[in-house]
Amino acid sequence: MKCVILAGGLGTRISEETHLKPKPMIEIGGKPILWHILKIYSHFGVDEFVICCGYKGYVIKEYFANYFLHNSDVTFDLSQGSEVQIHRPAAENWKITLVDTGERTLTGGRLKRISEHISDAPFLMTYGDGVADIDVCKLTTLHQANNKLATVTAVQPPARFGALSLDGLVVNKFSEKVDSVSSWINGGFFVLEPDVLKMISNDETSFEEDVLPKLAEIEQLGAYKHYGFWRAMDTMRDKVHLDSLASEGEAPWQNWPV
Repeated sequence: MKCVILAGGLGTRISEETHLKPKPMIEIGGKPILWHILKIYSHFGVDEFVICCGYKGYVIKEYFANYFLHNSDVTFDLSQGSEVQIHRPAAENWKITLVDTGERTLTGGRLKRISEHISDAPFLMTYGDGVADIDVCKLTTLHQANNKLATVTAVQPPARFGALSLDGLVVNKFSEKVDSVSSWINGGFFVLEPDVLKMISNDETSFEEDVLPKLAEIEQLGAYKHYGFWRAMDTMRDKVHLDSLASEGEAPWQNWPV
């Protein structure tokens, strides 16, 4: 099963970083968050990816074109011209197709533009800025069992402020860190049938505002409830938090040998 990753947005809410690079290339723990996302799927045997590039997409292309240089020890023998020796190459069993889907194209339009790279089979899809300790196998199994056109991973967003438990006007419990709230939101990590692409008309189609509501209206949108860790890197605060987890070896989504 292939995995499509939306990696072309402008990332304006984290412009401190995205004025130089696309959002999926922002590093957490010394690696682009895109790398972490690929590793999540690879852990479950998904090794073929289609990445929808847009804003500063050349940075993503350069990273994978020089993957060995970025992730291995290298000797440059300048006396021999351009001779390069790579030591202990860090190889991944990945096949990655990078597609320029336009800088201003909306999320649905990006999916439409990569349709030729999707075979007539279900495929996975996610965003280039979120990580989770999600079990991709359970997600795909649920999708197959529900027999829906699409399955979205539902998550409970982390609260950003301390929670108060009140007894009248007296606080009887204070929690600085709150795991979640009662509502469910779109956490990314989709499974989609190829027919979903037929619901996308042009570059101005938003997957979230146009396609998902239609799927829900015709009762063809299933939900996989994920109760574990999930974070989207929307702001510098999110970036710092994820970077701290990854740098200290405490990232919940890293259930694999590095």
